[in-house]
Amino acid sequence: MNENIAFIIDSAKEAMDNAIKHLEKQLVNIRAGKASPSMLGSVMVDYYGSQTPLSQVANVNTPDGRTITVQPWEKNMLQEIERGIAYANLGFNPMNNGETIIINVPALTEERRRELAKQAKAEAEHAKVGVRNARKDANNDIKKTEDASEDLQKNAEQDVQNLTDASVKKIDDILSIKEKEIMTV
Repeated sequence: MNENIAFIIDSAKEAMDNAIKHLEKQLVNIRAGKASPSMLGSVMVDYYGSQTPLSQVANVNTPDGRTITVQPWEKNMLQEIERGIAYANLGFNPMNNGETIIINVPALTEERRRELAKQAKAEAEHAKVGVRNARKDANNDIKKTEDASEDLQKNAEQDVQNLTDASVKKIDDILSIKEKEIMTV
């Protein structure tokens, strides 16, 4: 196989893999009933004037399936952490006992489960768009390859299509697992 075409196919595969990794990262933030430290992964805290991820200023634990505790490394950060959690708009109501912040994760209503499933579907669709864009870019690059025969170009386009199909199937599989997780009471 032509070196240029092999490089184009590798680049397309990498772009598709990145779309899938991004989807997995986004789905971790969509909660599925059980409390998890990753639920607060998007929370940023004002730490002496700079926005810092919560995980860098406090310990985040889940003592049980319905509770998240946040233990700041500095006591004076309690209000900032509470503010950061509220600002992240995650639907949590943090309680401060003077030493730690306790968040009770409410059980999901049927309506909220449907919303979260819809949100997961939207994220999966974004990932599919990323995969299709990678396919389009790769096919355009293959067509521009002048030192490759028409047959070689056709075979390369078929390889890219096979990668696309496999990536879309993987996205669908990831989505169905997440939807099942969200809809399980």
